Amino acid sequence: MKKKLWVILALTSITLLLTGCTEYNQPIYSDSEGFWNKYIVWPFVAFITLFKGLLGTYAWGIVCVTIIIRLAILPLMIKQTKSAKKMQELQPKLAKLKEKYSSKDAVTQKKYQEEMMKMMSESGANPAAGCLPVLVQMPILIGFYHAISRMNMTPEINLGDFFMFPLAEPSIILAVLAGIMQFVVLRTGPAMDNPQMRIMMYIMPFMIVGLGSYLPAALSLYWVIGNIITFIQNLVMYKPWNKTTEPAKTGGAKK
Repeated sequence: MKKKLWVILALTSITLLLTGCTEYNQPIYSDSEGFWNKYIVWPFVAFITLFKGLLGTYAWGIVCVTIIIRLAILPLMIKQTKSAKKMQELQPKLAKLKEKYSSKDAVTQKKYQEEMMKMMSESGANPAAGCLPVLVQMPILIGFYHAISRMNMTPEINLGDFFMFPLAEPSIILAVLAGIMQFVVLRTGPAMDNPQMRIMMYIMPFMIVGLGSYLPAALSLYWVIGNIITFIQNLVMYKPWNKTTEPAKTGGAKK
C-alpha cells in the first residue's frame, strides 16, 4: 500500500510538473485550448479579473483570490496539522517499539511493521495525510503563477501596481517580506518540534527570497498573503506561546 501511494505521488508530481512547464510564455485568453489552460489557468485569470472589477485593481484581485484559495484548502491544512500533532505525540512509543524489534531478520521486521501500523491506526495518526495538501497546492501554485505570468504577457491586461510595487516586475522588498513571513510561519508551526523539519526553517525563506527576486512581484504578494493566513492558523492550532513556558514549568515541577 505504501509503495503504491508513493508511485501515485510520483506520477502525479511528474504530470503536474510537465503540465506546468508548457506555454508559460504565452498570452492567456478565454478561448485558449487545452485542459491546463481551460480548467486551471483561465479560471484564476477570470477570478482575479472579477475582483479587479469589484475592487478597482488587479493587486486587490490577487489578494482576494489568495484568501479564497487559502480558505478553500483550510480543511486539508487542519487535517494535516492534526495528523502531524498525532505523529509527534506517537514518536516516543514508536521509538520504544523500534527498540523492541531491533533485530533485522524478516520475521521480526514484519512483526514490527504490523505493530507499528496497529499503533498508528489506534491513535488515528497517518503520515500520508501530509501529502494531500501538498498535492492540492502544487497545481494551485503553478496555475496561479502561470495566470499571473501570462496575464502579464497578454497585451490587453496591465497588472498595475500594489502601492509602490509594479506587479509585473520582480520586487526584492516583497520577496524579502515573503521570506520573513515564511520564517515566521515555520517558527510557529510543527517544524520547531521536529529536528528534520527544522532544517526547512532555514532553507525555505532563502528559497522564497531567491525565487521572488526574479519572478513577478504578484507571486511574492501571493506568498506574503498566504503566509499571513498560515501564521494565523498556526497561532490557533499550535499555540506557540505555550511552548516557551513549558520548560520553565517542567523545571519548577522537578524542584
